[in-house]
Amino acid sequence: MSAAYPPINPPLPSSGAASRSAKSGVWVAMFAITMTFAAFTSAMFVRQGSADWIHIAAPPILFANTVLLLLSSFTLEFARRAVRAKTQPLSAAELRTPRIAVSFTLLLGLAFIAGQYLAWRQLAAQGFFLASNPNSSFFYVFTGVHALHVLGGLAALVLLSFRIFQRNPRLAALPGVSLYWHFMCALWLYLLFIICTRL
Repeated sequence: MSAAYPPINPPLPSSGAASRSAKSGVWVAMFAITMTFAAFTSAMFVRQGSADWIHIAAPPILFANTVLLLLSSFTLEFARRAVRAKTQPLSAAELRTPRIAVSFTLLLGLAFIAGQYLAWRQLAAQGFFLASNPNSSFFYVFTGVHALHVLGGLAALVLLSFRIFQRNPRLAALPGVSLYWHFMCALWLYLLFIICTRL
């Protein structure tokens, strides 16, 4: 009578629950962020009625930053789908693709933040600062608060990078991080529209 041996490195039974819990937290954060920017947008529309509202030219680097963020969203989604398509636990060969994709996402996210800093420098070189006029104030508020939330996503990506390079990584946070990052990308597209058409 042969003995039944348990599988080597079995998948964690709680990984699905952990993933759902992480995504629930992300949805709450996304709702709060949406309400924050909705309040900023409402304030902008009210302030537009004043006589000192002067349109400013959006720094061209914002469009390059948009491409970087869109690419980072694509690479992270590529990593998520690569993990979802495999059965847990993943082999070293199966982990290669998501590891590379997450690393590229992190680099592209850092490049986006650096690009936003250059955009602020370009605007300041034109003589527009936070308190120069209402338009520049809203520009710095919109892009600055968004950058802070992107930095939060980058912190999550750093933690995810540490986990994904472990021998038996726990990737329950990947769907939640991906959802948040896609939201940051969609939010930036909205803000870019506001910047180009209203500021």
